[in-house]
Order: sequence, then C-alpha cells, then structure tokens
Amino acid sequence: MDGPEPGSPTQERLLDDLRQVIENAEELLKNTDQYHGALYQAARNKLAEALATATEELARFEDVQIDRMIELTAIANRLHRDLTGEARLLRAFRRDN
Repeated sequence: MDGPEPGSPTQERLLDDLRQVIENAEELLKNTDQYHGALYQAARNKLAEALATATEELARFEDVQIDRMIELTAIANRLHRDLTGEARLLRAFRRDN
C-alpha cells in the first residue's frame, strides 16, 4: 500500500494540520517583521521559503483531491445511471434502511 486512501481520516487530519502550520507560520512572519538582525532575517527568509513550498504543496494536493472527487462522482453517476441533476440529488439524499 502506498499510503492512506484519498479522503481518509488520517489524510484529512494531516491536511488540517498542514493548514494550521501554514497559518501559524504566516502569523509568526507578520509578528516578527520588526526584528532586523541578520540572524532574524535569515530565519525569516528560511521560514518564508518553507511556507511558500508548503502552501504550493497544499494547493497541489487539494487540486488532486478535487480531481479525484470529480472522477468518483462521474463513475457513480454512470454506475447508477444518474442522467439528470435531479436524479443525482435524489440519490445523494436517499435513505437506504
């Protein structure tokens, strides 16, 4: 197995954690812009680069998830012969007891 299935609780938790780290890093950068020493600037630059990479990776991964959801929806529509939007909605909200 290569990793967790797309949309699994573990994967969702990791994405949420990554979003939180990005938010915290952005806040840290905002709150430390008054420090001008060489060490501070080097650390801030490093953090800014890592933040940019993490943000790009998160966006890429979210795009993959959206593409996968669209693909799975299309497969389900074909499988259940949902030819109209109404049929899709009715199936989505149908209660199978």
